Amino acid sequence: MIGLIQRVREAHVDIAGRTVGAIGPGLLVLACAEPTDTETQVDKFLAKLLKLRIFSDDAGKMNRSVQDLDGAGTPGGLLIVSQFTLAADTSGGNRPSFIGAAPAEQGRVLYEALLARARAAHPQVAAGEFGADMQVHLVNDGPVTIPLRIV
Repeated sequence: MIGLIQRVREAHVDIAGRTVGAIGPGLLVLACAEPTDTETQVDKFLAKLLKLRIFSDDAGKMNRSVQDLDGAGTPGGLLIVSQFTLAADTSGGNRPSFIGAAPAEQGRVLYEALLARARAAHPQVAAGEFGADMQVHLVNDGPVTIPLRIV
């Protein structure tokens, strides 16, 4: 599973002019399933995501996770968006190949599993819509952008 994690002050996803998911401070998570992925990778991805210490503590060091944004137990939001283009292969020619992404039905099942598990483990989870033409708006905080790959 491939992810691109962005620490944000706020983010939202629009589809056809309507906001379908929004968060304040937290993480925007762009997620892509690969053909060999199973729910095992989903579990590992979520565990890493929730524990990733990329929020600043009082000393300005990245020591806090999305589960404890302010150091007093206040969680941040998660906005999880499917993005098969993270699996792009640009090594041949000028048109990317996406054969590294899971087939659509497998990708949908794993994305929905990620959302279900995230909602069971974290109090504030918003999402995009699998396969939709989405406009993602964000205010990247830092900027902090972390690639994440779980095999």
